[in-house]
Amino acid sequence: MRQHTRSTSLNAVQRATDLAELEARPEVDVLVVGGGVTGAGVALDAASRGLSTVLVEREDLAFGTSRWSSKLVHGGLRYLAKGQVGIAYESARERDVLMRVTAPHLVRPMPMVVPVHRDSGLARALLVRAGTGMGDLLRVLSRTPASVLPPPRILNARQTVRLLPGVRTEGLLGGVLSFDGQLVDDARLVLGIARTAAREGARIITRCSADSISPDGVVLRDENTGTIIPVRPRAVVNATGVHADALDPGIRLSPSRGTHLVLDGASLGHPKAALTVPLGDSVSRFVFALPQSDGRVFAGLTDEPVAGPAARVPEVPEEDVDFLLAQFNRALSTELTRADVIGSFAGLRPLLHGDGSSADLSREHSVSVAPNGAVTVVGGKLTTYRAMAEEAVDTLVDVHRLPAGPCRTRGIPLVGAASHEELDSLDAPRRLVARYGTEAVDVVAEAEGDPALLIPVARGITPAELRFGVRHEGALNVADLLERRSRIALVDADRQLAEAAAREALAAAE
Repeated sequence: MRQHTRSTSLNAVQRATDLAELEARPEVDVLVVGGGVTGAGVALDAASRGLSTVLVEREDLAFGTSRWSSKLVHGGLRYLAKGQVGIAYESARERDVLMRVTAPHLVRPMPMVVPVHRDSGLARALLVRAGTGMGDLLRVLSRTPASVLPPPRILNARQTVRLLPGVRTEGLLGGVLSFDGQLVDDARLVLGIARTAAREGARIITRCSADSISPDGVVLRDENTGTIIPVRPRAVVNATGVHADALDPGIRLSPSRGTHLVLDGASLGHPKAALTVPLGDSVSRFVFALPQSDGRVFAGLTDEPVAGPAARVPEVPEEDVDFLLAQFNRALSTELTRADVIGSFAGLRPLLHGDGSSADLSREHSVSVAPNGAVTVVGGKLTTYRAMAEEAVDTLVDVHRLPAGPCRTRGIPLVGAASHEELDSLDAPRRLVARYGTEAVDVVAEAEGDPALLIPVARGITPAELRFGVRHEGALNVADLLERRSRIALVDADRQLAEAAAREALAAAE
């Protein structure tokens, strides 16, 4: 068992060094395949227990499902409504860990309002209020203070309009206010986990695929050069999400597509809370219009089964756009049209196969051991990545008899994490603190001698941030910078504004 402390910086030089070391010494304790939130979580867990760990990702960190979420850290209210108490409590407990220990710099309280109209019925309003009350009980049981997540309450019509200026006022009785956790960016959470894993000694290698897994070893391929690198891990973790069955044919998945629309906040009156609209007569399924820190709104989401091989980057079908617009327009004073949609994105949930509609399939995760000895972890949710990783590492330690310490990740703050008091005292722009935590001062330092690097190129993103992404966050090309280190590319016009700055940031690091 080894214990390492390394730099958290990921970049092209570090990648080349890690590949060369792996080629020279192919024996490792744990090889993690997949660089989403689950794979990054497994790498952090394994490395922090003293296991020599390598994570390989065919594309880029957070390339797949992990960057296409609603950016919410859920407390499990939806699962509670379906009687899934265990998974609901796990969600609330892991939300508490994220908000108070591991990533308080990336997660903040999100007010969420269900407007109550006369035509929606008092009975539904009472059920929604009862559900939020049960959700608050989970908050209490998971020991999240009310100062972190306030308890729910009833709003009158005036208070509801103040939070949701675009809501339909005709017949408006009021609203039900509750709170959940909101990520500033899900891809940034994955980056934080992966870089923390690097600090604990893990080697994080992107653009590197696992061509085959057998009891004799794993064949890796450097996607940049085509170089083949045979490695001999003592244990392999398959954390490839909706693609898990490619490495473990024994896994049966039923992927489900979740689509979001990107709207300008002005089209909803610049809401100060998430507009939450029940679907049909349901009290457990909703669509959400979630205000973002840059003034945009992410409106979603769908839950549609997907047949056939899972796409690397899912497309948004026209029927999803029509469906979401229709659902939100039921609660708005001015109808949204396609002209209001300035972008869209879709992700595929790696749901375990089962009977019934995709909305009814379990969100629980599964950890299993394939015939070739690989540990496969699938299912679950972004919020519970840490618990999933803990179970996966527990399993591989037991199956392969690895000398590892106990799980430590519940108490390991991610890179940039600090108390809100410390974050508030930082001498850096508030927007940077919200995205980088204590590293905001390092981002500002990228602009030393050139104040122009702190002038935004699009949606508040500055050239200094792009340079930081190349030097410390593993960005290897323009797409890495604009699609995952920032979310500029969600809107085509913004991407065009920032492409030149992204190329300059890559050139500056050469």
